[in-house]
Amino acid sequence: MLGRIMRMKRSGVLGLNRRNGEYIMKFNHRRFYPLVDDKVICKQRLQEQGLAVPRLISVARSMRQASQIDELLQDNNEFVIKPAHGSGGDGILVIKDRKADYFVDSDGHMVQHADLEHHITNVIGGLYSLGGQPDSAMIESLVHFDLAFSNLTYHGVPDIRVIVYRGYPVMAMTRLPTRQSHGKANLHQGAIGVGIDLGSGVTVGGVSGNNPVSVHPDTGSEIVGFQIPYWSQIVSMAARCYEAVELGYLGVDIVLDRDHGPLILELNARPGLNIQIANRRGLCECLDAVDKLDSLDASPEQRVEWSCRAFGVPESDLLTQVPW
Repeated sequence: MLGRIMRMKRSGVLGLNRRNGEYIMKFNHRRFYPLVDDKVICKQRLQEQGLAVPRLISVARSMRQASQIDELLQDNNEFVIKPAHGSGGDGILVIKDRKADYFVDSDGHMVQHADLEHHITNVIGGLYSLGGQPDSAMIESLVHFDLAFSNLTYHGVPDIRVIVYRGYPVMAMTRLPTRQSHGKANLHQGAIGVGIDLGSGVTVGGVSGNNPVSVHPDTGSEIVGFQIPYWSQIVSMAARCYEAVELGYLGVDIVLDRDHGPLILELNARPGLNIQIANRRGLCECLDAVDKLDSLDASPEQRVEWSCRAFGVPESDLLTQVPW
C-alpha cells in the first residue's frame, strides 16, 4: 500500500486537501457558487451563454405544487426528477415510460402518481440537498443516449466529465452506467469511470471503485480505444463554461443525446479526484502547466487548442494502460 501511495505521489496525483486549499479556495470565489450549486440557476446561466442543456419542463418549489403532478409533467411521459441542490446523484428519479395510470422507472419498476408526489415532497423537504436545506424539484426532459454507446452502458445515459482549470480543459473521463449503479452515471453508486485522451477523444483506461477495469461488467465490451463522438465540440463547450460561471476549478458534465448532440447536464465546483485513476495520470502536472503559461488571456478556442496539444497522449500510447 505504501509503495502504491509513493508511486501515485511521484505521478503527480492531486490529493483532496491540496485540491481544496490550493485550487478550490483560491480560484472558486464563493459569490459564484450559487451559479453551479443551484441547478435551475445554472441551467439558465448556461442558456444565456448559448450553451445547450436538457429542456426544463417545470420546477416544484412548494408542497402544494408537489401534489399537482399532471400540471408539473405537462403531458410528458418520460422525464427526470432531480433536486436543484443535490449532489452525488442522490434523489434523481428517471422515468422512461407511462402505462395507463402508472409510470415506469429506469429499472422497469412501476411508479404510481402517489410515488412521484412523495418523491417530490422529499426533494422539496431537503432530503437530498446539500446541508439538508429546503430545496426545489426540477423536472427535465429525458436524455436518450447516443447509440454509439450502446455496448458501453446499462439502462442509463453515460456522461462525460471534463475538468476545466482557469478556462483550460485539463483532464476528461466518461462515466458508464452499470447494473450496480441502477443505470446512473455516478461513480459512488457503481458506474465505471473511463479516462479519455484529451487530444483525440479516445478512451484510455477504466476504473471501478479504485480498481482498474478493461471491460464493461454487464455488456462485456472493451472500454479502451472507444472514440467519443463530437469530441471537439465537447471540449469547446466545457471551456466556455469558464466565462459562464467564472469558477477557476470546475467539473463540467456533458451528455450526448441521440437527437440533440452534446448537452451540458450540470457543473460542479468541487469535482472528485477519481478522474486521475481512470486516466492513470495525476492532475498536478496539468494544473502546473496552465499556471506556467505567460498569459491566460485567450479565447475558449485558443485554450482548447493549447490543452489538446499539451495534454494529449501520443497515438502510440493510446491503448497502453500504465498501472500505478
